[in-house]
Amino acid sequence: MSLKLSVLASGSTGNAIYVEAEGQSFLIDAGLSGKQMEGLFSQIDRKIDDLSAIFVTHEHSDHIKGIGVLARKYRIPVYANERTWKAMDPLIGEVAIDQKFTFPMETVKSFGSVDVQSFGVSHDAVEPMFYVFHHSGQKIVLITDTGYVSDRMKKIIENANAYVFESNHDVQMLRMGRYPWSIKRRILSDVGHVSNEDAALAMSEVIGDNTKSIYLAHLSLDNNMKELARMSVSQTLESTGILVGDSFQLYDTDPKTPTKLVAV
Repeated sequence: MSLKLSVLASGSTGNAIYVEAEGQSFLIDAGLSGKQMEGLFSQIDRKIDDLSAIFVTHEHSDHIKGIGVLARKYRIPVYANERTWKAMDPLIGEVAIDQKFTFPMETVKSFGSVDVQSFGVSHDAVEPMFYVFHHSGQKIVLITDTGYVSDRMKKIIENANAYVFESNHDVQMLRMGRYPWSIKRRILSDVGHVSNEDAALAMSEVIGDNTKSIYLAHLSLDNNMKELARMSVSQTLESTGILVGDSFQLYDTDPKTPTKLVAV
């Protein structure tokens, strides 16, 4: 069986991603209410109580809002690194001790035939990390909420079959927008979020022969648009000699509507 992926929700208002393969199914973050999460799962014809695990990337509310209620209601194991657990414990309510698991950064855990690899990113959380899923020679990379993509990260994420890749903002829209300068400075910093252009430049260094799909994720509601993100990423990639549509496709993600659950 192939790895399958659906970006359930992505954006400033909440983030959640679903991955499955060969009897194992995983939720990465749950930044929406329990009721909203149940609705998203119904749209991809999957059940929350079938989940093998929930993986947490960091403690910001748009990534953990529904973690506690889902863990309690469905008795799902939850994995996060130790510092993230300490930061989010007061925010998600009580989770039974036998459901709380530590997933250290820069390690690999196996769930049946699926290997899950954690890696650190640069964001203003206590110890933010994202995940790579490996199964039968296939690879899905999730990387959002990072101020830049380092050479170390690029080595880890290179030549994946599918990417969920941050394309957070258009720099000009952000600079001219309504946010106070302190927030703009935070977003533009090395512990903020990558822009459309910077995302594309990083993509140009990691796209490989196996790459078929790139999902543009975590778009800012105020400082980006789907059409603008796709155009900016496509044009920047083209400037490096990589043409969208030749061997891979760009896909939108949405804050409320899941992408189709598809094999990578």
